[in-house]
Amino acid sequence: MHLLACLAALCLTASAALAAPPQAGTRPDHVADRDCLACHAEQASAWTGSKHQLAMQPATPDTVLGDFADARFAGKGEAAHFLRRGDAFHVTTEGADGQRAELPVTHTFGIRPLQQVLLPQPGGRLQAFTIAWDTDRKTWFSLYPEGANPPGSNLHWSGRYQNWNLMCGECHTTAYRKGYDDTSDSYRTTWAEANVGCQACHGGGRAHAESARTVAAAGQGTPKPTANRALAGAHAQVDQCAACHARRTRLVEDAVAGAPLLDQFMPDNLRADLYHADGQQLEEVFEYGSYRQSRMYQAGVACTDCHDPHSGKPRAEGNALCTACHNPSPDRTRFPGLIAKNYDAPAHHFHRAGQAGSQCVDCHMPSRNYMVVHGRRDHAIRIPRPDLSATLGTPNACQDCHADRSPEWAAAAITRHLGPRLHPPHYGEIISAARRGESRAAQQLHTLITDPAQPAIVRATAVETLAALGSVPPTTLRDPDPVVRATAVGAFATRPAEERLAHLPALLSDPLRAVRISAARGLADVDETRLTGEQRMQLLAGLAAFVAAQQAMADMPSAQLNLASLAGLASARRAPAAAERHYRRALAQDPLVQAARLGLATLLAGSAREDEAERVLHEGLSHSTQPGELHLALGLLAGQRKEWEKAAHELRAAAALMPDHPRVRRNLDAVERYLQQRR
Repeated sequence: MHLLACLAALCLTASAALAAPPQAGTRPDHVADRDCLACHAEQASAWTGSKHQLAMQPATPDTVLGDFADARFAGKGEAAHFLRRGDAFHVTTEGADGQRAELPVTHTFGIRPLQQVLLPQPGGRLQAFTIAWDTDRKTWFSLYPEGANPPGSNLHWSGRYQNWNLMCGECHTTAYRKGYDDTSDSYRTTWAEANVGCQACHGGGRAHAESARTVAAAGQGTPKPTANRALAGAHAQVDQCAACHARRTRLVEDAVAGAPLLDQFMPDNLRADLYHADGQQLEEVFEYGSYRQSRMYQAGVACTDCHDPHSGKPRAEGNALCTACHNPSPDRTRFPGLIAKNYDAPAHHFHRAGQAGSQCVDCHMPSRNYMVVHGRRDHAIRIPRPDLSATLGTPNACQDCHADRSPEWAAAAITRHLGPRLHPPHYGEIISAARRGESRAAQQLHTLITDPAQPAIVRATAVETLAALGSVPPTTLRDPDPVVRATAVGAFATRPAEERLAHLPALLSDPLRAVRISAARGLADVDETRLTGEQRMQLLAGLAAFVAAQQAMADMPSAQLNLASLAGLASARRAPAAAERHYRRALAQDPLVQAARLGLATLLAGSAREDEAERVLHEGLSHSTQPGELHLALGLLAGQRKEWEKAAHELRAAAALMPDHPRVRRNLDAVERYLQQRR
């Protein structure tokens, strides 16, 4: 099939593949947890009672921790009644329609320091209720203490972003298959075990278990190993854990334990909405993005060097965990960079033993609460820099305890203890300057990108930040770190066609899926005759993988938007219907996705359906967080229809909301000049 026709076909059938019901049951290469636990008693003992083992459980009198003895909760904009009928548990609360109803609890979700309950809803959904049980304080509390979201909102307990199938299930079960059908916006979700079991990390265990039984019967031999052999390497192990302990985008429907991270997921960089400028955690980012900044990661420290892999607990209590390596007589066999020093002493941490501030984690892994009560430590394991707080406005561990003191005071205290110190430039200073739009930032970002001593995730963030300023160094496309390379390819996709043709075809054969599909997406609109026959085949394969990646997340509006965008590139090949379908699905999933609203309006207006385009734009005005963009689009649409008074009205509204927007000013000036001439 001709490449352009193939692209159109991909766009037209983007949803059809998910319309059929998914396969029921477990994966054929998996066995029941009990088959693993029966032989591995030591590991079974550690895993039993762990957060992984109790990640999700059927709701029973033994698993439900919250008070269901006719308990009531009333908060800002929400109320609930928790009651028990025999061995069944129920919640009475406002549903998606705003009406109070009694709903059954099917599962518990999590174990400590909070536990949620899951409530079934139509379409195969499980919804995570947003009034949770505090397992320490023994009380119900709201995950929205500032005020609940109303019924109909995607953040209401019944909404899309509280949907367990979409947001939670893949990391709280083993052998998860979402089974989403975007034609009906419904699920047929399955899992092998309702917990994070052995095979979630080790891979399918059927071949191993069967060979173990054969060996036991014969009395000799060695069982076949489990499927995942990547756990022995430090960085590969971190990638394995990152499948759940990272902010990332899924690229495949079924993840396979041990496969390269960027073959299955694309992790987020240190984006401004997720991390402070210096890389400290801001939003709920879990551990991977922080840990990749750390010197520990660069030195090859694996997750299991500090955490028991089966219980999840630290391998030692308190400072003993850190001083196992950081001590006056370190074993430099594995980590030759260790410095001999007594770190567990007031001379190092400036506090009396047992006092707040004397624990290594107090200063080097400050904690931040998420979900109101769940404290999570920053795994960048960084040196406190209150001097950066003074200049960048970032937090620092010193002020976590000394909240009544200034960052200048904290910086001066460190100087008193350690003497004057000349800190090398910190990447946070460069990223902060770029976020503020300073002219010197572009060259500094170039320097940061090419500095091999910097963590790869920092260099990838610098690539992403520099791309927003209009530049992407081609050398980053050949970077040995896949996160840098994938980021660079995604950034290059916005460059002019000639630049893309010069650099991206070589990435169509990259060993990692995340890179290949980004390269294919960046070449989707180019003249195919400029590619070799092999490159055209690679492009088609990459586009098919891109579509499959969006289908794996088709219950997210962003995936529908990506499919619409790809179909839009094929509009000249008679695929506008696919683009319209995906734009409308994105808006049905979340009416606040303004890019979908603007894209749909543009598509409609370009198809001589201006009345529909106008209606789509007006429908977004009442709840848009950026209505200026909608007024601008309405003004341009009115101008297209030569309705100049209406155009002026909408553009004035846009100018009032976006006074510095050059396109608004330019079009408003032109329309007002025209109206003045007519008068």
